[in-house]
Amino acid sequence: MDMDFTPEELAFQAEVRSFLRAHLNERLVEGARRTPGVFVEPDIGLEWQRILHEKGWLAIHWPVEDGGTGWTPVQRYIFEKECALAGAPALAVLGLKLVGPVICRFGTPEQKARFLPRILSAEDYWCQGYSEPGSGSDLASLKTRAVLERDTYRINGSKIWTTHAHYANWMFCLVRTDPDVSAQRGITFLLVPMDQPGVTVTPIVTMAGDHEVNQVFLDDARSHVGNRIGEEGQGWTIAKFLLENERGGSCFAPKLIADIDQLALTAARVPSGTNGALVHDTEISRKLASLRLRARAFEISELRILAEIAKGRPPGPQTSLVKLFSANLRQELDTLAMEIHGLAGLQLPAERPLYGNEAPEPVGSIEAQMAAGRYLNSRAWTIFGGSDEVQKNIIAKTVLGL
Repeated sequence: MDMDFTPEELAFQAEVRSFLRAHLNERLVEGARRTPGVFVEPDIGLEWQRILHEKGWLAIHWPVEDGGTGWTPVQRYIFEKECALAGAPALAVLGLKLVGPVICRFGTPEQKARFLPRILSAEDYWCQGYSEPGSGSDLASLKTRAVLERDTYRINGSKIWTTHAHYANWMFCLVRTDPDVSAQRGITFLLVPMDQPGVTVTPIVTMAGDHEVNQVFLDDARSHVGNRIGEEGQGWTIAKFLLENERGGSCFAPKLIADIDQLALTAARVPSGTNGALVHDTEISRKLASLRLRARAFEISELRILAEIAKGRPPGPQTSLVKLFSANLRQELDTLAMEIHGLAGLQLPAERPLYGNEAPEPVGSIEAQMAAGRYLNSRAWTIFGGSDEVQKNIIAKTVLGL
């Protein structure tokens, strides 16, 4: 595989850098920098989304005919890498990267016309109703029941770890429509409006003190049959397509590399107490070098997958490799950050958000103030989107043929 950018790709890279310098304001960068969780708050996330939407650079994973950019996989990689280096906020992937491509692939023309423009404009904000109490990694065992009554589904059950459900006005949901067939065959993919009497959102505050996730209770909630994506019983096929997009298709390495470089700069400022800055400590420098080398090797793996996608192949099971490596590298990075910051890294302010006029003053640096929150939040990386054990089983079975 040719690892050099073409002149056209280098020109695109220069265009992206110019755009970021002109439109990525300091408030957005500072908000992203001071966010310990995976998801930024909607006030900065949606502001950045609207800026990209106005430019036409938002739906990078959608087909052109549905409003996508038409970028090649290499262009998507360049864009995501430059955004990571510039410190841009993460976008609300639940609509743009997860349910959006599902609607593009499996939705009717009417559903595309109804939902896709509102995802792009941020008029609709989405959450994901997959996991349930007792049905996380074993997703096929889900019990939330949907019964079709004339033209409307009546839904009863509960979803958990539902990110940003407290902001969402729509949830894409896996429901059981046929309890008498095999587990996978009885599942249907349904879009459910959140603003109705049968939907209750209960907050779950994480160990880090962040309110990102929730439990959602569905008690005779309703959704019109026109909100069903695909046919009844097709939900498992659609769910696998969505999970492949969640686990891969984007680039995790650029953000990891940018964060490793930033941590190295921090280590160059933090005194070791014995021999200048911590970056000169043999063990710290070894750990930083190990992380950087593995992140670079991981970047090559992502580029190889993008090269396959560019040939027209779907993301496929190799996205489990991306999910597995990125999650573990993220955890190691955040663990090393705690070690570098020492006692200052133990601060865990209860206030949220940690940016803006009312944000608490950090003890030491802003990076030290973020360290504990990021460390605690990243414990979930090896669980959400499919646990490490699930990814290893997929790799063993479908990649290695064991």
